[in-house]
Amino acid sequence: MDYVSALVPPVVMAVFFIALVVTIVKSQGGSNKAKEDAAVDAVVARAEAAQQKRNP
Repeated sequence: MDYVSALVPPVVMAVFFIALVVTIVKSQGGSNKAKEDAAVDAVVARAEAAQQKRNP
């Protein structure tokens, strides 16, 4: 029974890791892509504006 208790944690971590990767892959693109791209563009624009204010 020691081998079972030794194998359970790695198997559980592998299952959670696979679920995480699947979730990340599924969330890429689709209807969320435009919303995520707009959010990133807004952050980049703010950062560029702040940098231009500091360096006239």
